[in-house]
Amino acid sequence: MECAGKGSGTRCLGPARKRCGSCGAVSYCSASHQISHWKVHREECERLERQMKNLDLLNDFPFTFSQESTVQISEKQESRCSFLRKRGIHQVGLWVCECHCGASVTSFGNSRLESDTWNLSNILCPCRGPSSPIAKALCSWKDYYEWRCIPLQSPVSLLLHWPLTVYHAIQLAGLGSLTSEISKLRIHYLGPEKELLQLAVFGELHAVFPGVFVQIELIGPAVPHHRDGDKIDLHSYAHCIEQDCDCRYKNENASCSIGHASSAVTLQLHRGYYHDRFLDISKDSLPHLVIAPNAGVAAYASWLPTIELIKEINVPAVFSDYCEEACNLAACCINAVTNQPPRLPIQLNPFRQPMVVEDSPLHLPCYSNCFLFAM
Repeated sequence: MECAGKGSGTRCLGPARKRCGSCGAVSYCSASHQISHWKVHREECERLERQMKNLDLLNDFPFTFSQESTVQISEKQESRCSFLRKRGIHQVGLWVCECHCGASVTSFGNSRLESDTWNLSNILCPCRGPSSPIAKALCSWKDYYEWRCIPLQSPVSLLLHWPLTVYHAIQLAGLGSLTSEISKLRIHYLGPEKELLQLAVFGELHAVFPGVFVQIELIGPAVPHHRDGDKIDLHSYAHCIEQDCDCRYKNENASCSIGHASSAVTLQLHRGYYHDRFLDISKDSLPHLVIAPNAGVAAYASWLPTIELIKEINVPAVFSDYCEEACNLAACCINAVTNQPPRLPIQLNPFRQPMVVEDSPLHLPCYSNCFLFAM
């Protein structure tokens, strides 16, 4: 963990081992750095103290591996690498970028999808359509696993937080009932990074939006030049590891198993910033939803013209981030541009990734897609 006072004038004197006695969320290398940083930290100290009281809630997951993927990684008793290695999924298939030693977005290659394989048995992954439609809205990982008949020792939630966060954002935006009335759902997905190496997991949208053609435009500077404009049609789910499983048949999709009209998920990649590419992408139709996972709005000035554009087109926009504090700072930035509070207040995402981020700059646990809010 870095000293919170790093860059405040003098060089750090060593490791950041002195925690703030009030909030406990930040650390310092020395008393002098803590004192000099107080004029900055006092604005956030009480807020961080309140957030630190939610540690148990943030770490609360229903999985058999929850302690291992949260507390033990936070305390460095385990690592992401060791967690994945124990399950035979370290640096293979869809899992290649889930640890520090894995692939990065810059290795996004020339194939249309880097991988479409879970590298798990069909008992442990949703490689085929559901046996029944969703009876009521899914509100937790437990709901999802029960519906998909997946045992709680399966690690697939570590990747499915991407499509399930999209599903939850649709519900939060009040568009859940709309999906039963329309044939096409248009989503603009801003700032994809790691997702670019895990695109096959978005095939799960077949299951949660049966009978609906889901069109997702993924726009961001991390899209490689040579993939700009690429279109990927997902007509099936990510495959299991078993060669004789019927998930290997290309034409199977969610609609086949539950008796709905044909559905499809189409992804199209666009390099650049949303405000620069919007007119090319939208043409004659606005999106039903804009979603920006792990947005980091407060960290990048390039978000400002995008926020102005979203305000102008007046469509629901859901943002997520790694911790509550990042969402709080983002909401303040958006308020400064729009002069409006969040349409939906900051709230915990029940479909956040159930593995803590390693080497967080705060003592607060950070999870991918951890908190959400909307404008």
